Amino acid sequence: MKDSAQARAIKKYRARLNRQGLSRFEVLGLPGDRELIRSLARHLAENGPKAGTIRSSLRHSIAAEPRKAGGILAALRRSPLVGAELSLDRPVNAGRTVDL
Repeated sequence: MKDSAQARAIKKYRARLNRQGLSRFEVLGLPGDRELIRSLARHLAENGPKAGTIRSSLRHSIAAEPRKAGGILAALRRSPLVGAELSLDRPVNAGRTVDL
């Protein structure tokens, strides 16, 4: 079965985008943000000096704080079970015998 005209058109469109160094992707957002996101994507796709400014600004504004070493240990020390005198010993047994 041959590709339909619509499937061929989509393949050609995606190949053309790939040659231009672009990729198509889908994002989820609020309806009120649609034009903002489209405008942002359009400016970033142009890859001009304005795109560089936008990228650096966004990276700076949404960048997560660097992770600190010892985060898990600090969380365990804040646990309400600290000092609860829990016995975490397990009985040791040899297992069971199995007849094969």
